[in-house]
Amino acid sequence: MNDSEPADRSRELVTAAEQACAERSPVYVSAGGSKREILGRHCEARLLDVSGHRGIVDYHSDELVITARAGTPLTDIASSLAEQGQLLAFDPPLFGGRATLGGTLACNLSGPARPWSGSIRDAVLGVQLINGRGELLNFGGKVMKNVAGYDASRLQAGALGTLGIISQVSLRTLPRHEHSLSLTFEMSAQEAIDSMNRRAGEARSLNGAYWVDGRLYLRLAGTANAVDHTARLWGGEVLPEEAASWNQLREMTLPFFSGDAPLWRFSVKSSAPFNPAFGESLIDWCGAQRWVRGEHDQAAVHAAAAMAGGHAGLFRGGDRQGDLRQPLNPVEQGLQRRLKQAFDPEGIFNPGRLYSWM
Repeated sequence: MNDSEPADRSRELVTAAEQACAERSPVYVSAGGSKREILGRHCEARLLDVSGHRGIVDYHSDELVITARAGTPLTDIASSLAEQGQLLAFDPPLFGGRATLGGTLACNLSGPARPWSGSIRDAVLGVQLINGRGELLNFGGKVMKNVAGYDASRLQAGALGTLGIISQVSLRTLPRHEHSLSLTFEMSAQEAIDSMNRRAGEARSLNGAYWVDGRLYLRLAGTANAVDHTARLWGGEVLPEEAASWNQLREMTLPFFSGDAPLWRFSVKSSAPFNPAFGESLIDWCGAQRWVRGEHDQAAVHAAAAMAGGHAGLFRGGDRQGDLRQPLNPVEQGLQRRLKQAFDPEGIFNPGRLYSWM
């Protein structure tokens, strides 16, 4: 189904889902393939390539809403938005142009601006989904005032394709910032956490905050007057945008991310104290997202994350046959099972990708 030209392949995808259901033959739904080895468990099911189902369906720049098929590369969407002075607020990784809209939603991936501009889950207005019965369903809408079924649309964020084939997505967009610059400061991890949280509490132009290798980086974005005024107030060394490495942070190409060592992601309270027990770290999202490298005991990682008010998982590398995420309590596990049964009763979509028992 791979095709570089815009095309509506929804009928083919419905047929593929119907056939998989009838034969009870599981499939692994994939488009760009940029996320197969991250976030989720390894899935052995037969590949269902949806990359040919692509193209922008509708774009109302005056209403800040864009609708595109799930196989559409994010680079195509970003290019169309840039022509109108707009962007995707959740600042997603592009993974060398391989990242697609559907895969980004399924993995709920957002970039450095996420604490201020929201996640992809927050930007979703509506989703077209092919369920495990081969039904083409529409949830939500294309404008903010039309949000019937809105929660069902947002359920797809982070489901790793286990609830169906995402066919089409409607998103809200945002205007580009008039001006931006970056500041850097030398400080320890704990000093950076304290500083990031303090700065986030001010009514300023903060739009990015991360720490690595003994340096804190802050990105300011907004009107030129507001950005420059904040820069004068906060001090620090002013850096050109490229020198602050925001793109490398978003794309996970900073030196910290290189190598084969397992990569763990912590999602915790932004003010949680720095934990030096896991060694080399990178702190992002004003302290709420923390990356750790190396071989670590999974139970110890989960316990530390819970103590910090959040959860953690093995993002990349390591043994991807077992469960990678923070264990769910019985109520949460029961809810996940019921959702899977409602959307995919025969269990044909990405089996075991999210949890070994689903």
